[in-house]
Amino acid sequence: MQARLAKRDSNGRVGRRVHALREARGLSLRDLSERSGVSAPMLSQVERGETSPTIAVAQKIASGLALPLSTLLRLDEGRHVVLVCKADRRSVRRDGHRVDELTVPLPGERASVTLHTLKPGGRTGAGNDRPLHAPGSRETVYAQQGRLVLVIDDERFMLSDGDTVTFDADLPHYFENPGRTETRFLAVVTAGLRTT
Repeated sequence: MQARLAKRDSNGRVGRRVHALREARGLSLRDLSERSGVSAPMLSQVERGETSPTIAVAQKIASGLALPLSTLLRLDEGRHVVLVCKADRRSVRRDGHRVDELTVPLPGERASVTLHTLKPGGRTGAGNDRPLHAPGSRETVYAQQGRLVLVIDDERFMLSDGDTVTFDADLPHYFENPGRTETRFLAVVTAGLRTT
């Protein structure tokens, strides 16, 4: 008899996690079924919390999502809330660019949020800089204040207050402030979720 995850998934957490990870990768139930070897009806039951997968089935699902089993089941994480007060943020400053880390690294964390401030004429890097983000990462930037230019492969994208842009963050890129006043923007990076 195979062990089930009933005790670890008594409230359907594994199912909700499978569903969220599948959707984040743009996979249908059929797609994940083909990748994992687990039937689509079984995947649907797991996602809805109607059944708890065996360890063997959970391993197949994790493989289909290209994750280690421990990441799928969040075995390395405790359930907790992390509050980062403004006064406690980690900040890095260099060459007219300030970065405030709004989130702290946690085990299994797949996203980070940072607040950037660029002085007039400031930039976050240069075109020949190596990408800072893991393969498959995506970045969404929200321009809060001032004008902002995103440069990817010598192509320039202009953002103004309230504009957003999403792009493949594993490509060489940088931001610059072409204006005469300070520019502020939020950046959200999701690591390794892109599969195409």
